[in-house]
Amino acid sequence: MSDEVMVHRAGPGQMVVAPALDEVDRQIVEALGRDGRLSIRALADQVHISRANAYARVERLTATGVITGFTVTVDPLKLGLATSAYVTLSLRQSSWRALREQLQAIPEIKHMALVGGDFDAILLVRATDNEGLRRVVLEKLQAIPEVLATRTALIFEDLGTL
Repeated sequence: MSDEVMVHRAGPGQMVVAPALDEVDRQIVEALGRDGRLSIRALADQVHISRANAYARVERLTATGVITGFTVTVDPLKLGLATSAYVTLSLRQSSWRALREQLQAIPEIKHMALVGGDFDAILLVRATDNEGLRRVVLEKLQAIPEVLATRTALIFEDLGTL
């Protein structure tokens, strides 16, 4: 367990301070990534450390922002979300901050990221059916003034996290 930090450049004028992680920290993050409901006892057993050490490390990883939360993974089909697509957006330059709040208000958008390349952002959209997806793209996204263009790629089969 190290108190050292590593500084990374995240973008123009942006620096990210990341705590230095050792192999045990990485094993803890990996184990909790597989099963976020692990007890401290089970986690300690898996990574071969004491419960007190496991607890202290999880607390430190959470306090320093390495672990940002614990979540549940769901099957979108069983949740009634039968249609999924990646939707790419071309945006007015410097509009991301204003656009972000508008996108967060659309419940069908499950993930969003700024990217480099032929488009500016990519969204994972999950809807109950094709009509729901059409409404999100044509009525919600294309109605936002900062969105210049959209392209939609349907997901035929979701292979999950690899």
